[in-house]
Amino acid sequence: MVLKKQKAITKRAGAKRTGRSASGLQQAVSKVFHRPQWDTSCKDWRRRIVARETLTPCAPLWSDQAQEALEGYFDNLAMVDLGSTGYDEYGNPTYPTFGEVSPPWVREFVGAVFGCYCDEEGNPLRGRRLIKEFFLLISKKNSKSTIAAGIMLTALLQNWRDEAEFIILSPTKEVADNSFKPMAAAINADPELSEILKVQTHIRTITHLATNATIKVVAADSATVSGKKAVGVLIDELHEFGKIANASHIFTEATGGLMSRPEGFIIYLTTQSSEPPAGVFKEKLEYARKVRDGEIEDPQFYPIIYEFPEAYLQKDTKLFLKPENFYITNPNLGYSVDEETLVRTLRQAEQTSQKDLQDKLAKHLNIEVGLNLRDDAWPGARVWLDVERIPASLEHIKAWSEVIVAGVDGGGLDDLYGLAVMGRHRVTKQWMSWEHAYVHRSVLNLRKDIADRLGDFEKAGDLTFVDTYGEDTLKITAVVKEIQDTGLLYGVGFDPNALGGLLTELEDEGIREDQVFKCNTGYRLAGSILTAERKLAEGVIIHAHRALTSWCVGNAKCEQKGNAVVITKQISGKAKIDPLMAFLNCVELMATNPPALYVDPSFDYMVMLG
Repeated sequence: MVLKKQKAITKRAGAKRTGRSASGLQQAVSKVFHRPQWDTSCKDWRRRIVARETLTPCAPLWSDQAQEALEGYFDNLAMVDLGSTGYDEYGNPTYPTFGEVSPPWVREFVGAVFGCYCDEEGNPLRGRRLIKEFFLLISKKNSKSTIAAGIMLTALLQNWRDEAEFIILSPTKEVADNSFKPMAAAINADPELSEILKVQTHIRTITHLATNATIKVVAADSATVSGKKAVGVLIDELHEFGKIANASHIFTEATGGLMSRPEGFIIYLTTQSSEPPAGVFKEKLEYARKVRDGEIEDPQFYPIIYEFPEAYLQKDTKLFLKPENFYITNPNLGYSVDEETLVRTLRQAEQTSQKDLQDKLAKHLNIEVGLNLRDDAWPGARVWLDVERIPASLEHIKAWSEVIVAGVDGGGLDDLYGLAVMGRHRVTKQWMSWEHAYVHRSVLNLRKDIADRLGDFEKAGDLTFVDTYGEDTLKITAVVKEIQDTGLLYGVGFDPNALGGLLTELEDEGIREDQVFKCNTGYRLAGSILTAERKLAEGVIIHAHRALTSWCVGNAKCEQKGNAVVITKQISGKAKIDPLMAFLNCVELMATNPPALYVDPSFDYMVMLG
């Protein structure tokens, strides 16, 4: 069946290469073409996903194109890793096919990819794919890489363009094998496919012998994808690219050929990350959610996201941990996902460590990680995301505080310079915290492993890059002076071992000597650490839930030094905690119960004095 369809495609490719006269083309273009209307949002996804309905936002734009891809190619590919089911008349082993074992949602997704391609005579959009990008986030072991293999083989077999290139881009060689091996196995198991497709395992390449089109499975490297003119690009395990420096540049190189390939496509496949989303993964995930929810109208972007509705993520009920709800992010439950094994895996993780549980929840239930918690994490991190949220604005603290303190902490040239501002609310007496960081732009080269994450923080308004050394101290001083001008500044706390030139700058701006405090460090900071933990848990300390500070809080590691607790970094260099340390300096000053400096302008002091 596959070979018969392939002969038809090869014949059609020859017709396209022959071309047609200018007058014939004009006649074709002049014919009336009704462009379909479609919407790739799925605003009722919460209801659908709980009701076990597929998340397909719209039907294939051309159902006949979808059926040709499914029934002619995808459905007939052998899924070898499921084991042989017997032998054919020639003694060759037979295997289950993709069509036989794929649940409905898989065939709908494949149908969407190939059902948006228009190739009808007289169509001015001939050879154009109307949906260009596809995004699928799904839990581990839901046949993600196998789906990738089936889609790309189908694309190669349907392709008409000579020398076309298809790329599967993977973060590592090991991940690359996850897609290449099913493709190679499907070809080797089908004598007809083996006649027209050449498999070269050593370079992970499959070549179509009629068109010389290829599928290449490559690991992430801008050098390996530079200059490619790909017709189709499938990016596997997108979340891992969020940890790779210059991943966006790699994607640009890999997908650059689509500018001259109107039939081209990009498919992003991923699970959740075991760390807070960052870089290109964070960017694509947020965009996909906005398209799904109807916040962004982009009919050329097709998102399928298997994640829990917000109601299932409440910490008081933890509905996401109930086995009867595991199907929500595992549409292959009962197919490629064994429910008993999944339940046991998560139960074991609950009894081992917080980090192991976090990893398993991210991979098997698509729970997005908010803080990168480990067993030795700072206890305050466990309640950091539970406290009341305040507006992410320094103006809010200035407007509602009766007294304000500031804290600073910084290290070397590749460290962040953290600034924290904490105000005591003049009505509720809660401690309101705001944090920011400054860093020299050279850190993007010095710490390439976190460069994309720092870029995310800059976009969110939590971090400022400076281009000259010393500019960070000037900016911090300007913020402190702004608070001083309100009359609410009690003082500035700092690490006396890492002050740099800030003290001079503060003095030049009129910050008095009695307003500058040397804060405790090392084991002497234990009191402030414990105070912060208790005040967070009690709801006394509230903050703006900024991504930068949450990252720093998640990076904090607790060590016992005698009878004291010391906070250090989880991983030297990669993990930054400077804004958190600045926050703890604020806690130390606020714990001294500074007097209220706010004066109510409506209060008549002359009346009080009689």
